Amino acid sequence: MAADAPFISSPMQVLPEWIDYNGHMNMAYYNVLFDKCADEAFALFGIGADYVKTRAMSIFTAEIHVCYVRELHVGETVTVSFHLIDHDAKRLRVYQEIRHEEGWLAATGEALSLHIDMGGPKVAPFPPDVMEKIEAMQA
Repeated sequence: MAADAPFISSPMQVLPEWIDYNGHMNMAYYNVLFDKCADEAFALFGIGADYVKTRAMSIFTAEIHVCYVRELHVGETVTVSFHLIDHDAKRLRVYQEIRHEEGWLAATGEALSLHIDMGGPKVAPFPPDVMEKIEAMQA
């Protein structure tokens, strides 16, 4: 049975410390929002924050491409979507959107994440139980 897709993050607010001298959210914090959403989605796969401690494996971002569509300002609330668009035994390719609570698009991002054996560290296949959850989300 397929998991709900795309995954939608919990609501997040633009924090005052994320605002730059131009009066809008600095470009770096779009990646913070994408990353927070990915952390929530990865937890569904069983590869959340405790994965390093319990299995000595992790997820590293190898590549990210961001398109800035519309400015965000302090206090605004957004959600971020997580669309698993491709995967193989060691990699995930994800498309994400940051949407304002009013529904308009603020940014898009596409990322390539690698599954890492922290003993190397080196790229390694996902364990079967994790792969089953990944395949359910893409189905």
